[in-house]
Amino acid sequence: MKILVPVKRVADPNNANKMKVSADGKQVVSGDLPWAINPFDEYALEAALRLLENGASGERSGEIVIVSLGVDDVQTTMRQALAMGADRGIHLKADESALDSLVVAKALKAVVDAEKPDLVLMGKQAVDGDSNTAGQMLAELAGWPMATFAMSIGLEGNTLTVGREVDTGVLTLKVTLPAVVTVDLRIVQSKAVTNGVTPASHAYPDDIRHISVKGIMAAKKKPLESKSLADIGVTQAATVTYSKFELPAARTGNTRYVESVSELVKLLQTQAKVL
Repeated sequence: MKILVPVKRVADPNNANKMKVSADGKQVVSGDLPWAINPFDEYALEAALRLLENGASGERSGEIVIVSLGVDDVQTTMRQALAMGADRGIHLKADESALDSLVVAKALKAVVDAEKPDLVLMGKQAVDGDSNTAGQMLAELAGWPMATFAMSIGLEGNTLTVGREVDTGVLTLKVTLPAVVTVDLRIVQSKAVTNGVTPASHAYPDDIRHISVKGIMAAKKKPLESKSLADIGVTQAATVTYSKFELPAARTGNTRYVESVSELVKLLQTQAKVL
């Protein structure tokens, strides 16, 4: 089984409070924040590893290929994913500031056509743009079934049973491979991924696996192919652009208590004007 996992580099989300908006309001400035793998993409990679391995013995079958769009420095972030356990990488050179979900989806479709994976497993969204649309667009372009917001995945033969996290609880559906699945954070719960190989008694940690020194050394030797979008027949022409960024208004620190629900509703209508 071959799984394709798209990964995106983002400014360290653990220090998001240090992000700033440029003086002209045209871009978000990350300053000297280090780059990291988008957390939801890390969850997708962890899920891919669990799908292909025997969690108790560590033995693994199949292949995991990562793909990322961006400038040459993106390869540093990709090596982190290779150190985590991916087998090889494909770097698509692109101007990250001029990407939108449709360009990304078209690029991934070209990679899918070339690699012919059984499954594309990706984060539900990137924590910088928060668009949550690339996976859906890819599924449409590929003509594949898809499941979004996956909090559990069970593999049996050529079928995935996916538990989707929705507002009212968990919606369970089945998709036949090849397919596109986007994952939510609960996909890394201890028993969220089953493959019929890992013993039912085995429990993973409720998190992604730590990168070992051995993994880091091995990642340096793993194949990482680099090509341009033009090489795969994709034109970088974004149809969605950002017109302005602005920070939310500072909190006043004032708190007003009300005596009843009716008073609250009245204030929401007359002062907050949200009803």
